[in-house]
Amino acid sequence: MTANEDQEMELEALRSIYEGDECFKEISPVSFQFRIGDLEDTKAFILDITWPETYPEAAPQICLDAFFNNRISAETKQLILSKLEEQVEANLGTAMMYTLFEWAKDNQEALMENHKPVVTAVTLTSSSDMTSTTSAAKKKEKKEQLTKAQKRRIISRTDNKGELPRGWNWVDVIKHLSKTGGKDDE
Repeated sequence: MTANEDQEMELEALRSIYEGDECFKEISPVSFQFRIGDLEDTKAFILDITWPETYPEAAPQICLDAFFNNRISAETKQLILSKLEEQVEANLGTAMMYTLFEWAKDNQEALMENHKPVVTAVTLTSSSDMTSTTSAAKKKEKKEQLTKAQKRRIISRTDNKGELPRGWNWVDVIKHLSKTGGKDDE
């Protein structure tokens, strides 16, 4: 069998095995994502696997660069990749996707035992810090207070949508033109 036929057979098998499984996602006929662990699990990670043209004779490309994996340290990612590479070497020349996914699921705890979540640039501030900064911002943004009479005048000039009616400033335009004169008055 050619590599292309092997790929087609394995792709068909993967589709039938993982049909309806939310952990498996087919990006393209040669690229897949598989989530190891539950979404809420801090030790969960996503494997991105891409087949080269000569797969299964050549090793698939495995990567952990998905955004979901940003909280995993570089050392832990390297450990996961090295362990998966060992599995790839053991299964080279055969259809290995199912084997890799199941091996990663079975060994998730061992792969993530030294996992310490990476703290990203987004930091949480305490609620007391936030209240002090928001109160300072409120003091700076103090709006001009209107009297009841001013509010009534604004409301009486606008329609129910808060918009001024058409032609509300025509009188002002006419007064202005009468004071400045037209083009003929020169």
